Order: sequence, then C-alpha cells, then structure tokens
Amino acid sequence: MDAINLLIEGFSLAIQPANLIFAVIGVFIGTAVGVLPGIGPALTVAHLLPVTFKLDPGGSIIMFDGIYYGGMYGGSTTAILLNTPGESAAVVTALEGNKMARAGRGGPALATAAIGSFVAALVATIALAFLAPPLVKVAVKFAPWDYFGLMLIAFVTVSATFGSSPLRGLTSLAFGLWLGLVGLDQLTGQARLTFGVPQFLDGVE
Repeated sequence: MDAINLLIEGFSLAIQPANLIFAVIGVFIGTAVGVLPGIGPALTVAHLLPVTFKLDPGGSIIMFDGIYYGGMYGGSTTAILLNTPGESAAVVTALEGNKMARAGRGGPALATAAIGSFVAALVATIALAFLAPPLVKVAVKFAPWDYFGLMLIAFVTVSATFGSSPLRGLTSLAFGLWLGLVGLDQLTGQARLTFGVPQFLDGVE
C-alpha cells in the first residue's frame, strides 16, 4: 500500500502544468542531444545538468527524467536511419530498424521505437515501484559466488549474439572484459590491472 500511496503522490505532482512543460522540454532537449552518435543518456544528463539549476527539486527531477528518456530514444533514431547506435541500448534497434529504413519504412520504424520506448518505460517504472523493496532484500545478501553466477549468465547471454563468427565474438568479449576490469573495483576499492600507473585508477576511457 505504501508504494501505491507514493505513486499517487508522485503522479499528483507530475501532472501539474508546469511540471508537464518541464517534462516536454526535457524530452525535446534530450532527444536532440541523444541523436548525436556516441552521446548516451548518462552523458546527456551530465551535459544538461546546468539547465535544471533554477528549478525546484520536483521540476528538476522531472526534467532529468525527460532528458534521460529523450536521450534513450535519440540513440535509436541514429540506429534506425544511419545504422549508428547512439548508445549501447540501441544496438539491437540498429539490427532490425535500419533494415526497415532501407526498405523505405523508416517512419514506422521510428514510431515503433517511440511507442515501444514509452510502453517499456511505463511498465518498468511501475514494476520497479512494486518490486524494488523485495529485490533490495535479495541483493544485499549476494555473496561472491552469486556475483560469479550473475556474470556467467551475462556472458552466456552475450554469446547468443555472436552470430556466424564465435571466435570474433569471444575475442571482443575478452577484450571488453579486460578493459572493464582496469581501475578501482566499485565494491572493494581495490586497484585492478593498473600496474602501478595512477592514470589507470579511473579506468580506460
């Protein structure tokens, strides 16, 4: 019941006209910046942080959400039209969306991406509101072997997208894993694969 009450309170704040305008502005700006290849949602939010300095806390969070989701959708635009994903989440969109664009169905592909993004975000937000408390209780009990199993599942899932060349896929996976391991461990703070070089503590850009 607490989750429902908090959702109702949040929606009552979000549907205020001023906050709706902030959301529209955030989505528009986020989409415009997110269309640029290589700029993902997180970087979009970081770049547009000063835009929200003069807003109240509720309006700034709502604009941040609009910027983030606009950036997520903007990445799919370049993936569909140019076969250049704007961020990692749009890679799968490029596989099918660009084929539709080449076949002269770019409009339906963009509309499908927009509708799918909206529906998925709505379902995910509602699910998160109700499932977050029990999931947190499970997450804090994770032990090292649980993290190992989780990473193993992730690698098996990635291996399903290797396509016709498992060797190239495994090479890319190993290289990406090696780059990701460089720097400070986020859980323990231990330096990994830095070889005594201070510049590697922040990881590989």
